Amino acid sequence: MADALTPDIEGIVPEKTSKDPFLTELAKLARQNNRIPTEFYEQYVVKRGLRNADGTGVLAGLTEIGDVHGYIVSEGEKVPVDGRLRYRGMEIEDLVAGFQKEKRHGFEETAYLLLFGELPKKKELHKFCNLLGRNRRLPEGFTENMILKAPSSNVMNKLARSVLAAYSYDKTPEDRSMKNILRQCIGLIARFPVFAAYGYEAKRHYYDKRSLYIHPPDEKLSTAENFLRLIRADKAYTKTEAALLDLCLVLHAEHGGGNNSTFTTHVVTSSDTDVYSAIAAAIGSLKGFKHGGANIQVVQMMEDIKQNVKNYESENQVADYLEKIVRKEAFDGSGLIYGLGHAVYTISDPRTGLLRKQAAKLAKEKDIEWEFNLYTLVESLAPEIFQRIKKSDKKICPNVDFYSGFVYRMLGIPVELYTPLFAMSRIAGWCAHLIEENVSGGRIIRPAYKSVAETKEYTPMSKR
Repeated sequence: MADALTPDIEGIVPEKTSKDPFLTELAKLARQNNRIPTEFYEQYVVKRGLRNADGTGVLAGLTEIGDVHGYIVSEGEKVPVDGRLRYRGMEIEDLVAGFQKEKRHGFEETAYLLLFGELPKKKELHKFCNLLGRNRRLPEGFTENMILKAPSSNVMNKLARSVLAAYSYDKTPEDRSMKNILRQCIGLIARFPVFAAYGYEAKRHYYDKRSLYIHPPDEKLSTAENFLRLIRADKAYTKTEAALLDLCLVLHAEHGGGNNSTFTTHVVTSSDTDVYSAIAAAIGSLKGFKHGGANIQVVQMMEDIKQNVKNYESENQVADYLEKIVRKEAFDGSGLIYGLGHAVYTISDPRTGLLRKQAAKLAKEKDIEWEFNLYTLVESLAPEIFQRIKKSDKKICPNVDFYSGFVYRMLGIPVELYTPLFAMSRIAGWCAHLIEENVSGGRIIRPAYKSVAETKEYTPMSKR
């Protein structure tokens, strides 16, 4: 007899429907009748992707939370400069140096800064960490009924469902007072590591047929420590591992109001919906391959390089294979060197330097310095190869995703958790922007779309 908790996952995707030839016809019709000629975008001066012709972003709002700086516009031209990232006006390097110098974790302090606009005093930080700790445990019955009985093959979808389910466990989900919004946001920041870890365990058990481990969170531990504890059977981790994961959380916590998931938060919040709905929408955005999954593609690309290059230390051999990748003759045929380039950063990504330094330390501890050296070799060779083969003078640099996947792999974090880990960090920025939209937005975000459809007369059924 099946266990009461065992879900039926055999028929989640109806095979008969997916193989129906009529569905194939409908898919062809959908593609055929949804193609808009490319020239129309130029004719009507449409800012595709809300980007200007020179690659700069269309100004869609104002924010005091995060500032991403990678170029200046001088005399109408985009001029590359060293990348800078500021949280509430504070340089990311200074923030990181501050808590690392005192040998403590910084994500909780960073979340406080993003939410409230100023650094906490020692007593305030202590109270805030305690508040997060008290909110980590899930409501009674939530783990069994909302996660284990309804597992998902994708942890991001499980994360979104957990957020929406949390609405039902909230006694005042529709209260729009600032105190209630803060309560909901702090609860989500605290519980995201638990949602993600338990969602992964459910997937691992019911889909991969592996052992199930459900450890309770420890309210005295930091976010990074709790996450490592929750995803490991023995709950063990080193100080170096926890410190590096904490740094990753800090570096991914915020990236301005224009990135897709944060902009989604602004858009959905502007409709005056509840906190849970807005954050679930942001998760759906981050799940997209063009947004939150880049570090997975970097890891896959590096594995491909290791399989096809005989001598990892040979600049010539590595360069030759990178040229094949750019020419679409190797790896996935996309012509992209994943982890290279960014929508804003040009000469450098400030997060990359901070992560590279710590990745080198962990690689030495794990005795895989040879692999770290391969990453740095690709980093040094790739920009020139890309520019030469593409005949482009565009300045490109390695972004934070270039090293983050390598770091996660060294930490023993499963690939299925890379993007949920991103969400676990970015929830701090999303909540900060949600609050900002509630306080300063005031208008529903509603850009214009011009219809280019031809006028048609209705055709009676008998004449179709």
